[in-house]
Amino acid sequence: MLPRFCAAVAGLLITGAVVACGEENPTGPSVAPIPTGVGTTSPSSPTGQPDLDAPEQVAENIDVPWGLAFLPDGAALVAERDTGRILRLVPGRAPEQVYRVPGVAARGEGGLLGLAVPPDYAESRYVYAYFTADTDNRIVRFRLDGQPEVLVADIAKAGNHNGGRIAFGPDGMLYAGTGDAGQSRRSQDPASPNGKILRLTPEGRPAPGNPDPGSPVYSLGHRNVQGLAWDRAGRLFAAEFGQDRFDEINLIEPGRNYGWPAVEGAGGTDRGYTDPLITWTTAEASPSGIAITADTLYAAALRGRRLWTVPLEDGRLGTPRAELRDHYGRLRTVAVAPDGALWLTTSDTDGRGNVDPGEDRVLRFPAR
Repeated sequence: MLPRFCAAVAGLLITGAVVACGEENPTGPSVAPIPTGVGTTSPSSPTGQPDLDAPEQVAENIDVPWGLAFLPDGAALVAERDTGRILRLVPGRAPEQVYRVPGVAARGEGGLLGLAVPPDYAESRYVYAYFTADTDNRIVRFRLDGQPEVLVADIAKAGNHNGGRIAFGPDGMLYAGTGDAGQSRRSQDPASPNGKILRLTPEGRPAPGNPDPGSPVYSLGHRNVQGLAWDRAGRLFAAEFGQDRFDEINLIEPGRNYGWPAVEGAGGTDRGYTDPLITWTTAEASPSGIAITADTLYAAALRGRRLWTVPLEDGRLGTPRAELRDHYGRLRTVAVAPDGALWLTTSDTDGRGNVDPGEDRVLRFPAR
């Protein structure tokens, strides 16, 4: 029997025109110039600031790159959403398939989604993945020469709102962002894993210190969490798709309720909900992956087709700035490599972009 979800019952506002449902709407034509430095690797400083004027192309013709995680040697693993393949990427070399996750059912926004590499990878050799199967979304772990072990199952699936981002926090625990799978009531149901951020041990059990002992639920009231990142002080930030009006960046604290479906954007504090730190209109953002480095939060925007940079100080976010607008089309995932370089994936082959030759791409911006 597969392991099952443990059912314990236990700002800055950026305004704009009201538009429909963020990621679900396609955008106009992409503009995808070939970046400079193709096939090269410039030096990068782990303490530097990513140079967004110095792009390097790591790989091209990737089929809906989604999850991105780094191995201790600096190589990257990237998940192809629709094929279930995991590719090993090293700048200057051709992508190498190192695994194919069995049982991936890629329909709509579902498929092979997030990847995570644990802090003890050198000893355990495990890779973690979040993917859509025939009946549900699930989290598995595996070694690249072995079969997957199901850690969490029964996360409801749908054509959209599957969540899918996973990452290990500074506490060594595995965090997972889920979506409401099209049923908003799930987000407020503490017995449902949907519309939540889950906090798990590396073995997939509810992590010690969770708000409700025996439950993996860390926070609730989310619509569709697709970005997770920590600052230097260990504070967790999350990116979330809105519906018709506002996308969000939230500071995640244990046990907090972030309001969906009662609230979209800010305005829920008088009802006991936690407001986002930043909102964008859905046309400006549809934020997927986020990353934090050099006191800056980076948010990859799908429908917005830009990279948002936000200064970060003591848990507070400053004024966002749009970078790379319309340079590379839809942007899905952003991550910081061990050498401080910022890696970015495009997402025009996901059915909602206009595909230009060479897409989708993985780009690298060295830190200076």
